[in-house]
Amino acid sequence: MKDQIGEFVRILKDSQYVTALTGAGVSVPSGIPDFRSPNGLYSRYGENIFDIEYFNSNPDRFYQFAKEGLFEMLDAQPNAAHKFLVKLEEIGKVKGVITQNIDGLHTKAGSTNVAEIHGTVRTWHCLKCLKRYNVLDETERNLLTERNFRCTCGGLTKPDIVFFGEMLPMNEFSKAENWAKNSDLFIAMGTSLVVYPAAQLPLYAIGNGAKFVIVTKGETPFDKYADMKFDADVAQFAELLSEKLGFSLA
Repeated sequence: MKDQIGEFVRILKDSQYVTALTGAGVSVPSGIPDFRSPNGLYSRYGENIFDIEYFNSNPDRFYQFAKEGLFEMLDAQPNAAHKFLVKLEEIGKVKGVITQNIDGLHTKAGSTNVAEIHGTVRTWHCLKCLKRYNVLDETERNLLTERNFRCTCGGLTKPDIVFFGEMLPMNEFSKAENWAKNSDLFIAMGTSLVVYPAAQLPLYAIGNGAKFVIVTKGETPFDKYADMKFDADVAQFAELLSEKLGFSLA
């Protein structure tokens, strides 16, 4: 792996327009469980917990999940993978971070060019009067939980995340497409590359002639397209690379 790391450092140094796509595996080292692993969120709550029709018919089931599985994300802290991408942005390499994660950790770490293509758990809105709630604010979070996630008008509230059966936020996905299409290096980190349309993004980069590197545990359907594949923990990988590049992630 050391030889591969050295080769990746060379590719990185030669690149001028780097785009990163991140998935749940990037948040796992921060204590946020992923979705599809044996101990992931789906094993506890079922995959339909993020289905919009299920939400509409069982909102209180989702609200229970929100208290137990979503709000804990708000207190999580960025790990080495998030901080590494911030460093690459600061030196002008990374032009954009596309994330499938809803936890906001890239923004918390300091990344400024982030496309949250699956939305964010940080903000909620009322489905009746459209009032917005910022649950990073403890007062607003408590107001929602005390009212069992009903708005002051009595309407149901919903987090600003993309449920199955809903459209992606087009402004966020347009940013992501643009970054991918202009990349000379596209890095997929901590993602299984099975959820579309996010999984389409590496193909835009490859079509532009970009190098394509995957850093994730386990196989992906896109391994055959990758110039390099690291079957590794993303935080440990980021620490190794940072050491090679002389970055401090403190």
